[in-house]
Amino acid sequence: MTRDGNGRILAERAIGPNNAPKARSSKARAARSVTVNLAESPLGWLFSRQLVTRRQFDAGEQLRSDWERAQLAPRITMAWDAAPVSGRRGGSGSDVDLGGAQIDAKRRFQSAIDAAGPGLSDILWRVVCSGEGMREAESALGWPARAGKLVLTLALDRIADYYRIR
Repeated sequence: MTRDGNGRILAERAIGPNNAPKARSSKARAARSVTVNLAESPLGWLFSRQLVTRRQFDAGEQLRSDWERAQLAPRITMAWDAAPVSGRRGGSGSDVDLGGAQIDAKRRFQSAIDAAGPGLSDILWRVVCSGEGMREAESALGWPARAGKLVLTLALDRIADYYRIR
């Protein structure tokens, strides 16, 4: 079962160090690519059913890419990093050394969330980054059923403007 705008759920995505993965046609292949199930995320599910546009989907994917690159997700396993070394007794070491790409991604993510606005950032984070379904996000925010999709599309339009996606 494969569906998108052309009746497909599976799509080829280029993998590259310079940019976020972008959907590609099945005929043209990048040097490195991966097949992605477009319905594996709540945003992909909405896109595969044509409930969000390609522009909104790409904006959401860019936001999620920045969120993942900034490593803003909570840790769910043990940190196996070396114990911090401190010059003083009983204290912890210095703060974590963040890489430039991670800092830039965190800045872009925060700027995009700010561009969406305070009323729209909640649904963006829940559906796009956290991967909550629309029903779970609506109930967590105390919204009526089917209100989340409208608010999510407005938020995605705002971040598409921020990321300059046409």
